[in-house]
Amino acid sequence: MKAPARPSKARVLHWLFETSLAIKGLLCSAEFLAGLGLLLTPNAPIARLLYWLTHYQIAEHPTDTLAAWTQRAMEGFPVATQDFYGWYLLLHGGLKLAMVVMLWARILWAYPAAMVVLSGFVIYQLFEFQHSGSPFLLLLAFFDLMMIALVWQEYKALKVKRRAKAAAL
Repeated sequence: MKAPARPSKARVLHWLFETSLAIKGLLCSAEFLAGLGLLLTPNAPIARLLYWLTHYQIAEHPTDTLAAWTQRAMEGFPVATQDFYGWYLLLHGGLKLAMVVMLWARILWAYPAAMVVLSGFVIYQLFEFQHSGSPFLLLLAFFDLMMIALVWQEYKALKVKRRAKAAAL
């Protein structure tokens, strides 16, 4: 019996590209919707929701750092801050969502544009990491760097396919 053939490197990279696009599409859709939610929801209901989500945890575990931090942060969450985060999430998520849609549609100029946009996000995340020290920012930067590499690989493969198709005509 013949052993099953291993997928080629190009096929695996394409699968990783498609998977990362799907993940990025889900995340930026959630980000876009969260921004929209922040812009459309008054400040008081958000404060009540966060209080409701955290007060049981604090009652059971008074030393719970995350729940206490969340409540303190919400106490100082003025409407102007809510608007800033709403617009930031809406625009950041919207930009990434547009990028994902164009890459999924295989629009050739979108590949270099996506690499530039993602590079900008990596620079920003590393800059913010220096100020906050949040390892989450490093994780995001790593994911975006991997995405840049996959976009570059997919861009090269797409150009080769299109050249071969044009030569065949």
